[in-house]
Amino acid sequence: MKICFWGNITGALIGNTEGGGELQIAFLAKALAALGNEVIIVDFGVKDDFRTSDGIEIRTIKNWNGGMRVLRTVTHRMPGLYHTLKEQNADIYYCRIRDFRHILAYRVARKLGAKFVLHMASDLDAMDLMSRLKNYYFETRASLWMFFSGIMTEMAQPLLLRNADLVLVQHCGQKNILLNKNISPVIFYNIIDMKAIPVNENNLHEDFVYVGWLDKRKGFPEFFDLVSRSPMHNFKIIGPPRDSIGAMYYEKLKAFSNVKLLGILSYKRTLHEISTSKALISTSHMEGFPNVFIEAWACGIPVYSLSVDPGDVIENEKLGIMAHGSIDKLKAALDNHENSAEFASRARKYVEENHAMNIKKAEELNQIFKNLLNGQQ
Repeated sequence: MKICFWGNITGALIGNTEGGGELQIAFLAKALAALGNEVIIVDFGVKDDFRTSDGIEIRTIKNWNGGMRVLRTVTHRMPGLYHTLKEQNADIYYCRIRDFRHILAYRVARKLGAKFVLHMASDLDAMDLMSRLKNYYFETRASLWMFFSGIMTEMAQPLLLRNADLVLVQHCGQKNILLNKNISPVIFYNIIDMKAIPVNENNLHEDFVYVGWLDKRKGFPEFFDLVSRSPMHNFKIIGPPRDSIGAMYYEKLKAFSNVKLLGILSYKRTLHEISTSKALISTSHMEGFPNVFIEAWACGIPVYSLSVDPGDVIENEKLGIMAHGSIDKLKAALDNHENSAEFASRARKYVEENHAMNIKKAEELNQIFKNLLNGQQ
């Protein structure tokens, strides 16, 4: 099979990921290439075409930054992306991460008689407009690009969901939302490279860890509230401020003696910091299936989540605490935390069975794509 991805993915292939969605695309590309498929990534962030050590072909988009700054999305970037995608003549065009430009991959697939796959990221992608307004648009820093992109994406996303040859979702909660919209998706869990996970057998961890963007949408004000109520606990924070609210609380936290502000770290260093923590704290309002949850469990530590439990896995598999929006319940989890070798073993086993990037998971995805091409999906 010839499979084409697009996006700023190349960094994630070498450990410098731009985000969770990009990292997942990199994992999938490597897994499919390892099975002998021809895998292409159209990446606007590279200057020249090249082939990675994993056998993945990287294709640049010529003149991506040409034209006038305000107009080049229409005059250069969208035409360039369309033509570059079309030149690949792939069997399958795979898209992930909410973006109106996926419509170009969809149009290319229809033009060539190829298959179009849309993989859900955030739960918001399946929900109604009011939910997105409340949990995304009203909590994201406003800009001209966000306004333009938001309108275009709201027009494109419903069309893509209903017309994709295959919709993949991250957990059963997303599947149930789409089933209620008469869309029949296939669940494929996020995957992780277990070889990159450090195993720290020392249970004498001192800090709780927060990993991610520091902004309103990720619940950083709630995290600040939690820290303010917990002077007896130590915290380390990995990630940069992304909006004025995040920046405000970031500055306030500099005065807290029990907080370490670590900023932006490499993927390897981030995994190390997670593995030496008591638990991962998430105060995000809405997610898909966060990579960092899987990374925490792979490191053998629990997830204490304010509002997010993908497919109810935290509660069903007893992988931490789901606080259902209660800061008091989240604080109680910190106060009653105990390190457990039994938990670490069980959490790692869960990841190995459901999320590990191995030949079994690669063949599962490969078979899903083969069935799609053979009209069995």
